[in-house]
Amino acid sequence: MTYIIAEPCVDLLDKACIEECPVDCIYEGNRMLYIHPDECVDCGACEPVCPVEAIFYEDDVPEQWKEYTAANYEFFEDLGSPGGAAKVGKLDKDAAFVAAQPPQQSDH
Repeated sequence: MTYIIAEPCVDLLDKACIEECPVDCIYEGNRMLYIHPDECVDCGACEPVCPVEAIFYEDDVPEQWKEYTAANYEFFEDLGSPGGAAKVGKLDKDAAFVAAQPPQQSDH
């Protein structure tokens, strides 16, 4: 199990979660952030600092955002496990489901 980042992060990319992550497992795509399922240690430090409540434990992702669970895994399929987001920096990609989403309006 891992934590999943869902729709409220799309086009927001606040990054407060990255600062809190003790194992550097939150990677940046073009339109949202993704948590590496094999690198995440399930500590939950990221969840309370997300200003838009986009982070959920995998079993607790709201029904309307269930597709983000698969998208989170898909993001890492060809990347493997680099062993830390800081090493790779921003990645010029998104999971297909995320890339297909309409632009999100932000009130932040």
